[in-house]
This record gives sequence, C-alpha cells and structure tokens, in this order.
Amino acid sequence: MSQTIDFYFDFASPYGYLANIQIDAWARDRDCVVAWRPIMLGAAFKAVGTAPLLSYPLKGEYATRDINRTARALGVTCLLPDGFPHNTLAAARGFYWLADQNEDTAKDFARAFYHGYFGEGRDVSPAEKTADLAAGLGVDRAAFLAAVKDPAIKQRLKDETAAALERGVFGSPFFFVGDEPFWGSDRFDQMARWVETGGW
Repeated sequence: MSQTIDFYFDFASPYGYLANIQIDAWARDRDCVVAWRPIMLGAAFKAVGTAPLLSYPLKGEYATRDINRTARALGVTCLLPDGFPHNTLAAARGFYWLADQNEDTAKDFARAFYHGYFGEGRDVSPAEKTADLAAGLGVDRAAFLAAVKDPAIKQRLKDETAAALERGVFGSPFFFVGDEPFWGSDRFDQMARWVETGGW
C-alpha cells in the first residue's frame, strides 16, 4: 500500500515553490502519494511570533541567496514578483474548491500558479488573474471566481489552516511522513530515508 506524504505550503512561499517542483517525482520514485494542502502562513506567524523570512535583516538576505542558489541547482528560475509578497487567498481557496471536484486538476492549478508567480515572476495573486490560470486548465472562470468568494470555501481554508497549526505546521513547505514532521525544501533526503527504513 502506498504511503501518503502530506505536503503543506503557502502559495506565497518561494521555498514552497521549490518543493512543488520536486515533490511528485520524488514521491513516484518511492511509491508514495502526495496530499497537497495549501495553508495561510500568516496564522502560523501570529501563533509563533514571527514574520515572513525575507523581512528579517541578514536572514532575509541569506534566504534570497539560498533560494536563487537552490533554484539554479534544480535547473529552474525563481523570480519574486514586484511587490512580493502578495495576498494569495484566492489561490488557496480555489485549490480546495477544485480538489473537491478533481484532485489532479487542483494540483495542476497549484503548479500553474506557482509557475506564474515564481517561475515567471508575475503577480497572479488577484482573483481575476488566478481565475485566468484555472481557466487555462479548462475550469469555468466564472464558477471559480464565485467559489473563492463562497463563505463555505473561505471557512474550508480557515479550517485547513487551523488543523495544520494544531498538527504543528509553522512553515512552508512542511511535510509529514506518517506522523513524522519535516520542515523545509531541503528535507527530501531525510524523508527518503524515513520512507525506506520506517524511521530511526
């Protein structure tokens, strides 16, 4: 039976972007299934008294260098859109609406958003632009725009974020292999060993 890897991420997270590029191929090679779970990191920042990584002196400068270095190592581009970071609520809400209908479509949407936002450095966070990305996958644009304003979908994202915090998620990306937590896009080697050995 395939093992499920829970993948928590914020759509405004550059490290989440770098993880999204790797996670599915990594999982296929190990006969694992990935459950994609977008959250809003702002709630985690409030809970632990922190702020977005790039906003810190020294640490932010290092992270910018590290993000670009990691992207080059993966053979991809990581560009921060003008005005970064932006409110990505529409993307996270839209993901869960899509996932309730077709999980593969939701994942394709997540990849398309990440590619536009970081791969091309475009601000695709406004609901209208986010809906354009969904429409490119054959999703009804008007229905998508209605969904991201639906109180039930809004609550769904709040519930998913609250459940993530209760589980101990405080950053993006954040993974669980079973009940074992791993934080960061640099934890794939450790996760691989955990999957292969059952832990240590």
